[in-house]
Amino acid sequence: MVAQLLASEGFSSVEELAYIDANEIASIDGFDEETAGEIQNRATEYLAAIDRAHDEERKELGVEDELYEIAGLTAAMLVALGKDDVKTVEDFAGCAADDLIGWSERKDGETKRFEGTFKDFPISREEAEDMILQARMKAGWINEEDLPPVEGDEFTEEASA
Repeated sequence: MVAQLLASEGFSSVEELAYIDANEIASIDGFDEETAGEIQNRATEYLAAIDRAHDEERKELGVEDELYEIAGLTAAMLVALGKDDVKTVEDFAGCAADDLIGWSERKDGETKRFEGTFKDFPISREEAEDMILQARMKAGWINEEDLPPVEGDEFTEEASA
């Protein structure tokens, strides 16, 4: 009954309940601050249990802890990587964005979709490229000086001239 009420109020995921301001939950008719706190605690505990289970599976697959240092990667993503035999920072650095998010090919008038490792995660191409870049830097394949300047940086070619 509580789940139906929360859904009717627009909550669609456990993550929303865990990380939203508790006052938003408490403002629902029939709920108070104590109830909102309990709902958030249960949501947080549930997510932590899922994360622990993913981390155990990651370890069983032999995926190195060091991959956690790449911003954006979660325990569930590390499990997916491990299942695709990507277990080290060097393995991940060797990936292309298409390996992670998938790609499409058109042949004889038909488009075929190939799924990437992160098919079950809402990751954009830019996010995938950024994670791969982080891994390449961490692996020592490139360093900050090798990167092209980012548009809008204070330091421009005119300033260096």
